[in-house]
Amino acid sequence: METQDTSGMRSMVERWSAKPVLYLHGLPRGVLLAVVFALLLAGVAGSGWVGAAGLLALLVGLGWFAYLNWPALDRPGRLLRVAALVALAAGVVGHVIDRF
Repeated sequence: METQDTSGMRSMVERWSAKPVLYLHGLPRGVLLAVVFALLLAGVAGSGWVGAAGLLALLVGLGWFAYLNWPALDRPGRLLRVAALVALAAGVVGHVIDRF
């Protein structure tokens, strides 16, 4: 695995993320899972802007976690996260233009 020096933007994001990550870590495991499933359900079952908002919230959250974990991931882990982000982005765009 690669090690990157934490400077610039990455360092800023990591510092900003410390408190929210600790808060999320302190929540009961089921709470975060329930929120993810609720957003996914809203994104899949909702139409138009409601569905787009649910998927967009998931996209932002997954993108944030992927950015934080990127240096520690191996190639398959990175490809999986990129694929998930692309799929969510396609869902958001599809809802916005009312194709899904």
